[in-house]
Amino acid sequence: MASITNIQELAKNDIEKQSMQVDQNLEVEIVDYSKRAQWLRAAVLGANDGLLSTSSLMMGIGAINLDAKSMILTGIAGLVAGACSMAVGEFVSVYSQYDIEVSQMKRENVTELEGKKKKLPSPLQAAGASSFAFAIGAIVPLLAAVFVKDYHVRLGVVVGAVSLALLGFGGLGAYLGKAPLLKSSLRVLIGGWLAMGITFGVTKLVGVTGLYG
Repeated sequence: MASITNIQELAKNDIEKQSMQVDQNLEVEIVDYSKRAQWLRAAVLGANDGLLSTSSLMMGIGAINLDAKSMILTGIAGLVAGACSMAVGEFVSVYSQYDIEVSQMKRENVTELEGKKKKLPSPLQAAGASSFAFAIGAIVPLLAAVFVKDYHVRLGVVVGAVSLALLGFGGLGAYLGKAPLLKSSLRVLIGGWLAMGITFGVTKLVGVTGLYG
Protein backbone atom coordinates (compact mmCIF):
# COMPACT_ATOMS: atom_id res chain seq x y z
CA MET A 1 0.00 0.00 0.00
CA ALA A 2 2.84 2.30 0.88
CA SER A 3 4.53 1.65 -2.45
CA ILE A 4 1.33 2.53 -4.34
CA THR A 5 1.11 5.79 -2.40
CA ASN A 6 4.73 6.60 -3.21
CA ILE A 7 4.13 5.90 -6.89
CA GLN A 8 1.09 8.19 -6.87
CA GLU A 9 3.09 10.97 -5.19
CA LEU A 10 5.93 10.60 -7.72
CA ALA A 11 3.46 10.71 -10.60
CA LYS A 12 1.82 13.81 -9.10
CA ASN A 13 5.20 15.53 -8.75
CA ASP A 14 6.09 14.70 -12.35
CA ILE A 15 2.80 16.16 -13.56
CA GLU A 16 3.36 19.35 -11.54
CA LYS A 17 6.90 19.70 -12.93
CA GLN A 18 5.68 19.22 -16.49
CA SER A 19 2.92 21.77 -15.90
CA MET A 20 5.44 24.30 -14.57
CA GLN A 21 7.68 23.74 -17.59
CA VAL A 22 4.74 24.28 -19.95
CA ASP A 23 3.82 27.50 -18.14
CA GLN A 24 7.41 28.74 -18.37
CA ASN A 25 7.56 27.94 -22.07
CA LEU A 26 4.30 29.77 -22.67
CA GLU A 27 5.61 32.77 -20.74
CA VAL A 28 8.78 32.86 -22.83
CA GLU A 29 6.73 32.70 -26.02
CA ILE A 30 4.52 35.57 -24.87
CA VAL A 31 7.54 37.74 -24.00
CA ASP A 32 9.22 36.95 -27.31
CA TYR A 33 6.03 37.78 -29.21
CA SER A 34 5.74 41.08 -27.38
CA LYS A 35 9.29 42.03 -28.31
CA ARG A 36 8.73 41.07 -31.92
CA ALA A 37 5.55 43.14 -32.00
CA GLN A 38 7.41 46.19 -30.70
CA TRP A 39 10.09 45.82 -33.37
CA LEU A 40 7.49 45.33 -36.08
CA ARG A 41 5.51 48.36 -34.95
CA ALA A 42 8.69 50.48 -34.94
CA ALA A 43 9.48 49.24 -38.45
CA VAL A 44 5.98 50.15 -39.64
CA LEU A 45 6.30 53.65 -38.18
CA GLY A 46 9.71 54.06 -39.81
CA ALA A 47 8.33 52.97 -43.18
CA ASN A 48 5.41 55.36 -42.76
CA ASP A 49 7.84 58.22 -42.07
CA GLY A 50 9.82 57.37 -45.20
CA LEU A 51 6.68 57.17 -47.29
CA LEU A 52 5.21 60.45 -46.08
CA SER A 53 8.33 62.63 -45.93
CA THR A 54 9.60 61.52 -49.35
CA SER A 55 6.23 61.86 -51.07
CA SER A 56 5.73 65.32 -49.52
CA LEU A 57 9.14 66.45 -50.78
CA MET A 58 8.31 65.16 -54.25
CA MET A 59 4.93 66.89 -54.23
CA GLY A 60 6.60 70.08 -53.07
CA ILE A 61 9.13 70.14 -55.89
CA GLY A 62 6.37 69.07 -58.27
CA ALA A 63 4.42 72.19 -57.35
CA ILE A 64 7.00 74.47 -58.98
CA ASN A 65 8.77 72.18 -61.47
CA LEU A 66 7.06 70.09 -64.12
CA ASP A 67 10.20 68.10 -64.89
CA ALA A 68 10.04 64.42 -63.87
CA LYS A 69 13.79 64.28 -63.35
CA SER A 70 13.76 67.01 -60.70
CA MET A 71 10.92 65.33 -58.86
CA ILE A 72 12.60 61.92 -58.86
CA LEU A 73 16.01 63.31 -57.85
CA THR A 74 14.32 65.13 -54.96
CA GLY A 75 12.75 61.85 -53.87
CA ILE A 76 16.09 60.04 -54.03
CA ALA A 77 17.77 62.79 -51.99
CA GLY A 78 14.95 62.57 -49.45
CA LEU A 79 15.32 58.80 -49.22
CA VAL A 80 19.08 58.91 -48.63
CA ALA A 81 18.99 61.87 -46.23
CA GLY A 82 16.04 60.49 -44.27
CA ALA A 83 17.48 56.98 -43.99
CA CYS A 84 20.79 58.37 -42.72
CA SER A 85 19.02 60.68 -40.28
CA MET A 86 16.88 57.83 -38.94
CA ALA A 87 19.92 55.59 -38.53
CA VAL A 88 21.95 58.20 -36.66
CA GLY A 89 19.04 59.25 -34.46
CA GLU A 90 18.13 55.67 -33.55
CA PHE A 91 21.76 54.75 -32.90
CA VAL A 92 22.29 57.69 -30.53
CA SER A 93 18.97 57.11 -28.76
CA VAL A 94 19.42 53.37 -28.22
CA TYR A 95 23.10 53.77 -27.27
CA SER A 96 22.16 56.35 -24.62
CA GLN A 97 19.58 53.97 -23.20
CA TYR A 98 22.14 51.16 -23.34
CA ASP A 99 24.66 53.20 -21.31
CA ILE A 100 21.99 54.08 -18.74
CA GLU A 101 20.99 50.43 -18.30
CA VAL A 102 24.60 49.26 -17.97
CA SER A 103 25.39 51.99 -15.43
CA GLN A 104 22.36 50.99 -13.39
CA MET A 105 23.44 47.34 -13.45
CA LYS A 106 26.91 48.29 -12.20
CA ARG A 107 25.45 50.35 -9.36
CA GLU A 108 23.27 47.41 -8.33
CA ASN A 109 26.23 44.98 -8.62
CA VAL A 110 24.27 42.75 -10.97
CA THR A 111 25.75 39.28 -11.33
CA GLU A 112 26.54 37.98 -14.82
CA LEU A 113 26.84 41.51 -16.16
CA GLU A 114 28.07 40.44 -19.60
CA GLY A 115 25.12 38.09 -20.02
CA LYS A 116 22.68 40.85 -19.06
CA LYS A 117 24.35 43.30 -21.45
CA LYS A 118 23.81 40.91 -24.36
CA LYS A 119 20.05 41.01 -23.73
CA LEU A 120 19.91 44.78 -24.12
CA PRO A 121 18.86 46.29 -27.48
CA SER A 122 21.69 46.63 -29.99
CA PRO A 123 22.26 50.23 -31.19
CA LEU A 124 23.59 49.00 -34.54
CA GLN A 125 20.64 46.70 -35.13
CA ALA A 126 18.20 49.45 -34.19
CA ALA A 127 19.93 51.91 -36.53
CA GLY A 128 19.94 49.43 -39.41
CA ALA A 129 16.30 48.44 -38.93
CA SER A 130 15.15 52.06 -38.71
CA SER A 131 17.10 53.09 -41.79
CA PHE A 132 15.90 50.09 -43.81
CA ALA A 133 12.26 50.65 -42.84
CA PHE A 134 12.46 54.31 -43.84
CA ALA A 135 13.96 53.38 -47.22
CA ILE A 136 11.21 50.81 -47.88
CA GLY A 137 8.54 53.46 -47.36
CA ALA A 138 10.39 56.05 -49.45
CA ILE A 139 10.65 53.71 -52.42
CA VAL A 140 6.85 53.70 -52.92
CA PRO A 141 6.43 57.26 -54.29
CA LEU A 142 9.66 56.94 -56.29
CA LEU A 143 8.46 53.81 -58.07
CA ALA A 144 5.09 55.45 -58.67
CA ALA A 145 6.69 58.49 -60.36
CA VAL A 146 9.63 57.06 -62.25
CA PHE A 147 7.68 55.57 -65.19
CA VAL A 148 5.13 58.38 -65.71
CA LYS A 149 6.06 61.24 -68.03
CA ASP A 150 2.89 63.34 -67.99
CA TYR A 151 2.99 65.87 -65.15
CA HIS A 152 -0.62 65.69 -63.96
CA VAL A 153 -0.83 61.93 -64.32
CA ARG A 154 2.43 61.58 -62.38
CA LEU A 155 1.09 63.64 -59.47
CA GLY A 156 -2.11 61.59 -59.44
CA VAL A 157 -0.25 58.28 -59.52
CA VAL A 158 2.03 59.37 -56.66
CA VAL A 159 -0.93 60.46 -54.52
CA GLY A 160 -2.80 57.23 -55.31
CA ALA A 161 0.13 54.94 -54.56
CA VAL A 162 0.98 56.80 -51.36
CA SER A 163 -2.67 56.70 -50.24
CA LEU A 164 -2.84 52.93 -50.64
CA ALA A 165 0.46 52.51 -48.79
CA LEU A 166 -0.71 54.81 -45.98
CA LEU A 167 -3.84 52.72 -45.54
CA GLY A 168 -1.74 49.56 -45.47
CA PHE A 169 0.82 50.89 -43.00
CA GLY A 170 -1.91 52.45 -40.86
CA GLY A 171 -3.83 49.18 -40.73
CA LEU A 172 -0.74 47.15 -39.90
CA GLY A 173 0.30 49.58 -37.18
CA ALA A 174 -3.22 49.45 -35.71
CA TYR A 175 -3.17 45.65 -35.74
CA LEU A 176 0.16 45.48 -33.96
CA GLY A 177 -0.92 48.13 -31.46
CA LYS A 178 -4.35 46.53 -30.90
CA ALA A 179 -6.07 49.76 -32.00
CA PRO A 180 -9.30 50.15 -34.06
CA LEU A 181 -8.34 49.21 -37.61
CA LEU A 182 -10.55 51.50 -39.70
CA LYS A 183 -10.21 54.57 -37.51
CA SER A 184 -6.43 54.29 -37.29
CA SER A 185 -6.03 53.69 -41.03
CA LEU A 186 -8.18 56.71 -41.90
CA ARG A 187 -6.30 58.86 -39.40
CA VAL A 188 -2.98 57.98 -41.04
CA LEU A 189 -4.44 58.53 -44.53
CA ILE A 190 -5.92 61.95 -43.72
CA GLY A 191 -2.70 63.00 -42.00
CA GLY A 192 -0.74 61.98 -45.08
CA TRP A 193 -3.05 63.94 -47.38
CA LEU A 194 -2.65 67.00 -45.18
CA ALA A 195 1.14 66.72 -45.18
CA MET A 196 1.35 66.38 -48.96
CA GLY A 197 -1.27 69.07 -49.55
CA ILE A 198 0.33 71.61 -47.22
CA THR A 199 3.79 70.99 -48.68
CA PHE A 200 2.44 71.33 -52.22
CA GLY A 201 0.48 74.49 -51.39
CA VAL A 202 3.22 76.29 -49.47
CA THR A 203 5.85 75.51 -52.12
CA LYS A 204 3.47 76.63 -54.86
CA LEU A 205 2.84 79.89 -53.01
CA VAL A 206 6.56 80.52 -52.61
CA GLY A 207 7.07 79.78 -56.30
CA VAL A 208 4.30 82.16 -57.38
CA THR A 209 5.55 85.03 -55.22
CA GLY A 210 9.11 84.49 -56.46
CA LEU A 211 10.60 84.56 -52.96
CA TYR A 212 13.05 81.78 -53.75
CA GLY A 213 14.54 83.57 -56.77
